[in-house]
Order: sequence, then structure tokens, then C-alpha cells
Amino acid sequence: MQIARWARPHCTALVGVLLNCLTPVSQAATAPSDLGTLSLEELANIQVISVSKKAEPLADAAASVFVITADDIRRSGVSRLPDALRLAPNLHVAQASANGYAISARGLNGSNTSAPNKMLVLIDGRSVYTPLFSGVFWDVQDVMLEDVERIEVISGPAGTLWGVNAVNGVINIITRPAKDTQGTLAAAGKGNREENASLRHGGKIGADGNYRIYLNYADRKNTSLENGNPVNDASHKTQAGFRTDWASARNQLTVEGNVYQGAQEQPAPGSIVIPGPNLALGDIRVSGFNLLSHWTHRLDGGASVNVQAYYDRTKRAIPPFFAETLDIADVQFQHALKPLGAHAIVWGANYRYSMDRVTNSDFFAFLPANLNQRWASLFAQDEITLRDDLKLTLGARMERNDYTGTEFLPSARLAWKTTPTSLAWAAASRTVRAPSRLDRDAYVPGRPPFLLDGGSNVVSEVAKVFEIGYRGQPTSRLSYSLTLFHNRYDDLRTQELAPSQTFVFFGNQMEGKASGMEIWGTWQASRQWRLSGGLTMLRERLRLKPGSIDVAAVNATGLDPGYRAMLRASVDLSSTSELDMIVRHVDALSSPTVPEYTTVDLRYGWKVRPDLEFSVTAQNLLGGGHAEYGDATTRSEFDRSLFVKLVSRF
Repeated sequence: MQIARWARPHCTALVGVLLNCLTPVSQAATAPSDLGTLSLEELANIQVISVSKKAEPLADAAASVFVITADDIRRSGVSRLPDALRLAPNLHVAQASANGYAISARGLNGSNTSAPNKMLVLIDGRSVYTPLFSGVFWDVQDVMLEDVERIEVISGPAGTLWGVNAVNGVINIITRPAKDTQGTLAAAGKGNREENASLRHGGKIGADGNYRIYLNYADRKNTSLENGNPVNDASHKTQAGFRTDWASARNQLTVEGNVYQGAQEQPAPGSIVIPGPNLALGDIRVSGFNLLSHWTHRLDGGASVNVQAYYDRTKRAIPPFFAETLDIADVQFQHALKPLGAHAIVWGANYRYSMDRVTNSDFFAFLPANLNQRWASLFAQDEITLRDDLKLTLGARMERNDYTGTEFLPSARLAWKTTPTSLAWAAASRTVRAPSRLDRDAYVPGRPPFLLDGGSNVVSEVAKVFEIGYRGQPTSRLSYSLTLFHNRYDDLRTQELAPSQTFVFFGNQMEGKASGMEIWGTWQASRQWRLSGGLTMLRERLRLKPGSIDVAAVNATGLDPGYRAMLRASVDLSSTSELDMIVRHVDALSSPTVPEYTTVDLRYGWKVRPDLEFSVTAQNLLGGGHAEYGDATTRSEFDRSLFVKLVSRF
């Protein structure tokens, strides 16, 4: 019993430390644009693909989906991808350090032994979640922001089309075709928190092809704790890549790839006590490359075939804990049939194979150290036109993984076009978060006797989700979206005490509910002035099943704010200058305690010449600094910052 009392908090502490390491958690983009040139009607007709895996107007998408446009990103003044995601009011983006982010929707944004693991993230169709912990290494997910066409953010389940782990949403980052990035672009920015530089060049390949190549470099400085002491979390990273596109009347082929390498200092554990000898923390080293090919063939009568394949290698060394090399090969096939009367059917299959190689340590181990895994799935979806203004979409996915076998992911959506500019919809879905290596194969210390003895019986976490929503545009100057949701969770992961009381292990002894509301809207006050805002509210009620002792798991709801609000104002001061303001308020977190905070960001942009743009962005102008996530002994405080940027095209 004495060993168990000591083991449980220390195992939790070590896993928490490791998770801090694991998750260091169009022409519109080329120049200042007149806000009046893109009306709200045109914004509503932006084509999105994440809701039904086919292009459809945003106004007709029966889901809680928000689109971050290229112009939104440019005018916000952000310099990295996770900060661009703050523009989506249906996402909770919390920064814990210079490189660490927790990002999710509708709650469950991590716990003391689990990084956020219920949000699927795609970059041009390539999934970037890691099977190590079913989450995302945000410190290495990088794109040249000037190349992003849009980011589609779905809050809510999308497992039928995208598979397991798309429990609370999907973030789909879509870059611009190579034909839209011709010529040369150079960008450089410097501020008191970071500096970066980018270079891109695009051209043609014969009569039907286009290409671009790019190079990015980013250097981030150390942040500080609440008491003013520095956090050793400075980093630098270099990334290069290319994209090529070929198009003809019936075929479109894309081939793209990226390679990166970087390092970041490793923060000390703070007040957390680690069992064993003193730690000699070294720099975290990251590197990797990926190659993706996507082919679309259009058939007669509106049918089409899509084939996508990618290979992704990532390396991460976290001394003295462990090092990992992960290789993933993925092939996807999709066939949209020719419409059959009232039915529009799409079906497809996916196969993924991974090879995970881990170098363990005396502190921590994944056992077995080397593991090959396979995932195979088959899905089908039928969009049935009941009336001209009423559609029912039924779908299901069967997905097999090596841990829990075959999972069944069904969904049903009903969409009613109440007027030509409004849509009411309702949905019911079942989705799961399949176990990861962290759930099944984690051991503390790295050799027996173990204090944390894996989780060999961990099963999938299940969510049954019910949603109703309304999206409308009552006037040409006003549009809004409202969604109500209710989630029922079962088999959520917990940490349990063995009958011998000598070690702990992972189980599935928690269930509960989450309910909430998401609302956002845009008002075009004048041709030069646009206002937009959003509000999300969340109530979570989790409880342990009989026999469980993991009170800390229930307290994980304290990592989710009860509400978040955002207001954005964009003003075109003249034909060559613009001003943007973003106000965000985030409710307090309770476990661990993080006070509520309000931030104000300002950006001024000046088009010096048609080929040269200057901007200055000031962030966190309200107050003397704030924390966003994590324990007070290790989390960073974010104070006022200034960032100046130049973008030149030639």
C-alpha cells in the first residue's frame, strides 16, 4: 500500500512531463483587399470538402463548420499555424509554452496523463496525428501561411468519413494550387518573441503543369514563468517543400512533399519530482519528411474517382526519456457514383501501415519497443434528396485496428433548406477514439518492477453525439450560425490501482456527458468595415464507474473553459492601408487553476507598392500577461509582443 501511494502521483507526474515534451503541445492572400469585393453571399458559397468529402457550398453544409480564409490569416498577423486556428470560434486553442499547444473542440482538451487526442488534423489530405498518443505534435506542423487557401474547422464527430479519432472535430488545412502561387515571394518578420523568414518560387511545367518550391525558417525565444524566471523552451526549425499540379479536362494530379529539421530546449520539470536519478535534460531534436500524391479522375455523369497515397517519416528524440522513429504509409480510394435518382452515393477504402521504433530509457518505456500496426477501413455514404429543400444523409464506416478490432461508426444527418439563404440541420453520430501506444504500451520506470504497468485491456473511448444547427443570412449584410450539441461518453480512459496495490495501470472507468452551444456571425457594416464574433459555451459532467479511484480523471474537465468569446473588426482605411483588431476572452480553468483572461491584438497593414507589403502586429495589449494552460510551476506567461513583417513579390 505504501508503494502504491507513492507510485500513483509519481507515475502521473512523469507521464505529465513526457506529455509536455510530446506536445510542445487565392489572390486574397497576396495583398490588402477591399472587404467589399467578397460579399457575404460569396463567403457563404465558398466550397468546402470536409463535411461530405465532396465540394459543396458552406451555406449547404449540414455541420458546425467554420472556414478560416487566406485573407483572415493574413489580416490577423499571426506567424504560425496554431495561432491561425484561434480565428475559429469553435476551437479552444491554449498555449502552454513557446512550442506547446493544446487544441480541441467541445471539451476534453487533455488531462494530467493525456494530451488532446480527439481532434483529427489534416494537411492537404494527409493525417498528421501520431499513433503514439492519438494527438498532434503541433511544434512540427508547419506550412507557409501565405500558401494556405483555407482551413476548414468542423466541431463535432466526423468518424464516418474520416475514421477513428475524429471524435470532437476535424481541422482540414488546404493549401493553394501551384497555379495560384506563381512568381517569387519573400517574407521576413521579427519581434520580441520570435523571428522568421520564408522564400517561395512558382512557375509552369509545360502546358498543363505548375509548381512551387519554398523554404521556411523560424526561431523562437524563451518564454517566462509567472514569477518571471525564464523557461528553457527556445527553438529553431527549418522546413522546405514543393508542390506540383497537372490538370486536364478529366484528370488532376498533385504531388507534394516536405522535409524539416529542428531543435528546442527542454524545460525543467519544475516542482514535479521524478523517481530515480537526477535528470540530464538535453535538447529535443525533431526531423522528418513526407511525400503525398493525389489523383482525381472525372467520369461521365458527374461521377469521379480519387486515389491518394502518402508516406510520412518522423523522428523525435527527448533525452533522457526516449527517442522515436515512426514511418507511416497510407493509401486511400474514393468513388463518387453517378447520381441514381434521388441518391448521391460515395464510398471508399483506406489502408494504413506504420512502423514504430522506440529507444527506451530507465525512466520510461514503450513496450514492445518496436511495433508495426495496421488500420483498414471501408465507408459508404448516401445523400438522399427527399424534396428539393430536404436531404437525408446516411453513412457508416467499418474500421479495424490492431488493438480493439473492428469499430462501427454510423451517422445520420437531415438538412432542410428553410429559405434560399438559410439551412436547418440535425445529426446523430457514433464515433470512437481508438487506443494509442500511450494507452496500451506505456511503462514507468523503463524496466521492472513497474509502477505504471501499461494498459493491456484498454478499449476504445466511445462518443454518441446529437446536434441541431441553423445557418442563415437574413440580409445581404448579416450572416450567422448556431449549433447545440449533446455528447454522451463511455469508456473514457482512467488510471487504476492494481489489486496488489503495488502498481497502477490504464483502464476505461469513466463516463459522462457534455452539452453546449456554438454561435458566430458576421456583419458587413459598410463596404470598408466588417465585424465578426463568436461565442461557445460548454458544460461537462464526467463520473467514475464503480470501483475506479481516478479522481484526477474527473478533474480533467477543469482544462476546458466554460465559455469563450471573440470579436474581430476589420477596416480598410484606404486603398493601401488596413487595420484589424481581435478581442478574445477565455473563461478560467480549474484543474489546474488558470485564471480567465482577455486579450486584444492589433494589426496595421500598408501596401507600400503593389509588390511590397508592410505590417506591424501587437498582441496581448490588455493587462500585464496571462497563462493559458497547465500547472503554474511549469506553464509560460504570455506578455505583450510586437511583430513586424515585410512581404515582397517579384
